[in-house]
Amino acid sequence: MIIWIKAAAGAALSIAPALALAEGEKNILSIGGSVTEIIYALGEGDRVIARDTTSSYPAEAAALPDVGYMRALSPEGVLAVAPGLIISEDGAGPPESIDVLASADIPFITVPDGYSAEGIAAKILAVGEALDAEAAAVALASDVTLKLQNAQSTAAAVADENPKRVLFILRTQGGRITASGQNTAASGIIEMAGGVNAITAFEGYKPLSDEAVTAAAPDVILMMDRSGDHSSDNEALFAMPAIATTPAAQTQSVVRMNGLYLLGFGPRTADAVLDLNAALYDS
Repeated sequence: MIIWIKAAAGAALSIAPALALAEGEKNILSIGGSVTEIIYALGEGDRVIARDTTSSYPAEAAALPDVGYMRALSPEGVLAVAPGLIISEDGAGPPESIDVLASADIPFITVPDGYSAEGIAAKILAVGEALDAEAAAVALASDVTLKLQNAQSTAAAVADENPKRVLFILRTQGGRITASGQNTAASGIIEMAGGVNAITAFEGYKPLSDEAVTAAAPDVILMMDRSGDHSSDNEALFAMPAIATTPAAQTQSVVRMNGLYLLGFGPRTADAVLDLNAALYDS
């Protein structure tokens, strides 16, 4: 049986006493890169026995068995590592796999998500309560919140009255550009770093027409630093008809950053804000 306990962003997670970790129970499966980072930042990494593909940091986590991508989990792969507790970011799936796992006697805790300082603090507090490490979580949440406040103030001062318009491109597969609208991790980090999301017409990640890209008029293209079908090198990127018309193409302005670091919204986000700000404004 999986017991779902989900806290809303900004709210504390209340875990029933029956779900408290038994003494010696260390078999935790961590799903979601930010959740895994938080567990290690709380000093509880020795409890983790396996992780999902998105959990690539820190190195100790990356060395653990991988049960697959969090949105494409195999029940067999999850059960094979014999977890005593699963802590997951929101959005794990697919639903049919979760339904299979629901028949197993494994506590499954889903932590809140959010693309703000408050959202990160909520995740930290939720993970801390799940691990019976509330005091460490409060301290970490306070530290991360302060660092984020300082980073955002620095970024805003650099941007001043001339914020860069930024187009986050998720992929360029088959000549089609899929980009970030509002209410996404990409939009959140762009704004924290002193930029403006160039796409305001929709929420989430959607394909764009060439006309929509031209109308967005981004000053900078932002992408994850990865290879394969989801990526384009700079020459191919700026040769795309939709991109070629933009201010970003005129200045050859593209920023590539590690996906988990950029979009994870975990303990390292303040550093990511400052790094993105420096890249956007060439400081």
